[in-house]
Amino acid sequence: MNLKRNISASILLIIGSIILLNYLSNQFFLRLDFTEDKRFTLSDATKDLLNNLEDPVTITAYFSENLPPQLEQVKRDFRDMLIEYSNRSKGMIAYEFLDPLKDDKIKAQAQHAGVAQMQVQVQEKDQVKAQIAFMGASVQLDEESEAIPMIQTTSGLEYKLSSSIKKLAVTDKPVIGFVQGHGEPNLGSIWQAKQAIDVLHRTELVNLSDSNIILDKYSVLAIINPKDSIPPSELVKLDQFMNSGGRLLIAINRSDADLNQEQYSKTINTGLEGWLNEKGISINNNAVVDINCQRGFIQPQPGYIMQITIPYFIIVRNFADHPISSGLEQVEMNFVSSVNFYGDSTVKFTPLVFSSEKSGTKPSAGYINIMQEWEEADFPLSNLILAAAVEGNIGGNIPTKMVVIGDGEFAVAQGQQNQVSPDNLNLLVNSIDWLSDDTGLVELRTQGVTARPIKDLDDSKRTLLKYLNFLLPVILAIAYGIFRFQRNRIIRLKRMEEGYVQ
Repeated sequence: MNLKRNISASILLIIGSIILLNYLSNQFFLRLDFTEDKRFTLSDATKDLLNNLEDPVTITAYFSENLPPQLEQVKRDFRDMLIEYSNRSKGMIAYEFLDPLKDDKIKAQAQHAGVAQMQVQVQEKDQVKAQIAFMGASVQLDEESEAIPMIQTTSGLEYKLSSSIKKLAVTDKPVIGFVQGHGEPNLGSIWQAKQAIDVLHRTELVNLSDSNIILDKYSVLAIINPKDSIPPSELVKLDQFMNSGGRLLIAINRSDADLNQEQYSKTINTGLEGWLNEKGISINNNAVVDINCQRGFIQPQPGYIMQITIPYFIIVRNFADHPISSGLEQVEMNFVSSVNFYGDSTVKFTPLVFSSEKSGTKPSAGYINIMQEWEEADFPLSNLILAAAVEGNIGGNIPTKMVVIGDGEFAVAQGQQNQVSPDNLNLLVNSIDWLSDDTGLVELRTQGVTARPIKDLDDSKRTLLKYLNFLLPVILAIAYGIFRFQRNRIIRLKRMEEGYVQ
């Protein structure tokens, strides 16, 4: 009788514990995040955004059923994120999951909301077949909505979701002005950046020569790759803009060359160089070369093609831990100039982008021998600063910010169809976001590891690894064979002894 009572009590205790755990899990949400970049931990910027919502936001997740395992995990992670968003917002975030493939009306609703139909590969009975699927979401506030067309990975998902909410919740967007009139690229040449910037800002073209221009309306002015001189009267307007708290992005070239047309580089002088020098910032009159660089092909004679290294075309993989550059992995820069600071302590100078441990400088103007055989001795310098963030009283009495980059073309698409590499784009957009937004949302853009490029090895290490990779399995197989031979020999000798009993 006691045994039955004990069993009944144990069962009731287990059931009660399960009910209590379910209740607590509904009331409180807890996740342990062991990822390197804390991609499953909400940032302070997102928490502030959710805590300050004044109107309810509805998130409709359009996900198909029976997704492949890796995509099903993305769906679960997104659901967990929405649960945390809802809890953090104290009910201001409502969400639901719908399967567009179960109902034509829901499918039409998803497509109207901007969620893309996609194909996924599903394995069934030792066969791989293509299957239509939906993996996206729509964020809605009142009558306005914003789409996240595809969610195939959790990398950068918090930024997409939080920026979509902010885009709807914030009606008065900061205006970003792109300066024109000195040979700068138009918005069509930086269309990728414009698309990303327009999520949280408005973009306009600005002509500083316009006497009726009102610069106070702009949160940030961006001067990207000017080719011609900027008159002193316009530089005065830049001073006035910064003295009123305006922020500035300057990305300029000091060295210009087109190796497809000629093998000479020339120095570019725009007037910004002297203007920056007055503030203790120098974009040096040089071109940085680096052992980590791109390679190309030339045809010195008909029927003969050879590969060459182009150290002027740098592959940058050295970045500071800063909201602008944290998370970047590879930026391509051509004929970039080094940046230095020699101002006083009232200004904070933070290097963002560096050359590698083996780099050097060449004059900004002169003959370029593309056939040169480069050696390690040609790269005696290291960690040259290629871009920097500047904060403080920059030439005035009001604290402000500035980003200076020694390459004006790093985010400019060459031709209508060409696209800028992702991290080049991120460097520009992160700079704009950091200059215009003090909420910290910019730090989420590059959250999540996307690639781990293999480091370049010198010839001796490459040869060693090649032979080690080839010989090590052979050596291990021979060693195992010798071990087996010796073990079997010992067993045979024991069996031959008198009195051996198995």
